Amino acid sequence: MGSGMATLTDHISYADAQRLCTPARLWELFDGDRERLNIGHECIDRHPAGEVAVRVIHSPERGGGEELLTFGALAAAASRFGHYLADRGVAPGERVGIMLEPSLSFYAGMFGAVKRGAIAVPLFTLFGPDGLRLRIDDCSPRLLLVSPAQADIARDVPSLTTVVADEAFLAELAKYPDGYAPDTRADDLAVFQYTSGTTRELPAAVRHTHRSIVTLMIAALYGTGIRPGDRFFCPSSPAWGHGLWHGTLGPLALGVGTGAFAGRFDADRLLRALADHGITNLSAAATHYRMMKSAGTASRYRYAIRKLSFTGEPIDEATRVFAEATFGTPVCSMYGTTEVGVILASYPGAPDFVVKPGSLGKPVPNVAVEVQRPDGSRCDPDEAGEIRVRRRDRWFPTKDRGWTDAEGYFYHGGRTDDVIISAGWTISAVEVEGALLKHADVREAAVIGVPDALRGLVVKAFIVSPRRGDETFTRELQEWTRTRLAQHEYPRQVEFVTELPKTPAGKVNRKALREREAGASVPTP
Repeated sequence: MGSGMATLTDHISYADAQRLCTPARLWELFDGDRERLNIGHECIDRHPAGEVAVRVIHSPERGGGEELLTFGALAAAASRFGHYLADRGVAPGERVGIMLEPSLSFYAGMFGAVKRGAIAVPLFTLFGPDGLRLRIDDCSPRLLLVSPAQADIARDVPSLTTVVADEAFLAELAKYPDGYAPDTRADDLAVFQYTSGTTRELPAAVRHTHRSIVTLMIAALYGTGIRPGDRFFCPSSPAWGHGLWHGTLGPLALGVGTGAFAGRFDADRLLRALADHGITNLSAAATHYRMMKSAGTASRYRYAIRKLSFTGEPIDEATRVFAEATFGTPVCSMYGTTEVGVILASYPGAPDFVVKPGSLGKPVPNVAVEVQRPDGSRCDPDEAGEIRVRRRDRWFPTKDRGWTDAEGYFYHGGRTDDVIISAGWTISAVEVEGALLKHADVREAAVIGVPDALRGLVVKAFIVSPRRGDETFTRELQEWTRTRLAQHEYPRQVEFVTELPKTPAGKVNRKALREREAGASVPTP
């Protein structure tokens, strides 16, 4: 990137993305090549030492303060941790677990491991012993870097070597050299990423090589719209794909400082940080935007936001309207999977791309995406099918339903297992939820299909509301939905709850609701 020649970061339009973005042009953004490449070098070592790399914002329960970490500080700490690992006999290719909130120790552990040639395994800090043990048994790390708060949980896992990231740890690191020359191949493994499943069913770790940082640039450039000069923020935990790849590695690889949130998410604390730091580019989960809306404090602050993106699940209409009214710019969808990366985007910041409310956007450059019928044929516009992406000469199923419009925009129709077939009608749980969330008294909503002797399945809605849940409110919500969707799509059952089950990444866990309903329907002996 230092050659002075024009690169992909110099172009912002949708037309230029389609015309100029090629695999070869992506490689031009890096020092490494197809043979030798290291994520640690590309993300921290090669950037100006005095510039801010990460703004860590602490939750109110952690004091509400903040830390500014420069590229130089991260490079030195990561190098020292690389030497520390070598001193402890951790060899290239061995796993290093990192169970920390965003902090100097987290970034030292993450980048120090990959500079060493080891495999970094970020782990969610709220895992209990069972959730941690499942992942430890799966990836067999040589050591686990934990905070003092998680030390007892980690010690409960047999035969696991734990290192507590406290002041004594940082003092020990200071004894090592502040430079470490990485020696990794582009195809060496660098990161194991676990998806946000439940502790009862372990999702497989997605294995990423150092080369993954190059592919990631498609999402960074066109999913989050990152360009040099941006002040970027992503409140998602770096234990998950959005927070790590899109919130941390993507911006840092481009030399753009990022913002991270440490501790329990607090919407008002985020809003204040966005204003205080003049953040211009925000990428968050749909849940974060809903929580900002519910906080009721957004109007207290002045913002400099120019680009907004979201991922994780569809954003409901009321939250979209709030986000665009608050920040003054369209909120752009970024859609993909942990396995294949971002495949659809709304190109934040592109002046020639019209963001259509409710859409997932259009395919990113060099990626073929279609909505297909079960036989693999392409669906017509407005015809529902499964979203599939072309990968390694075959169509890869995303397990999401959707459709396209006449202009080639894609739309989400829910997970294939979130489609409810009731009396022969196909009903989208996401669509019913979207209608319910437009009601002023509905704070959160989740919809599943539950067994019914007559119809096979019927729609059941779980509602979080400050209003008392009674028969009058139930009938009101049923009529509200019936008049906005179709006569058969209203929730025949409504249950009012104080909270909805969520995955660790903040998505509504409909699977947990289905399992709960299945358990409740089993007669006791």
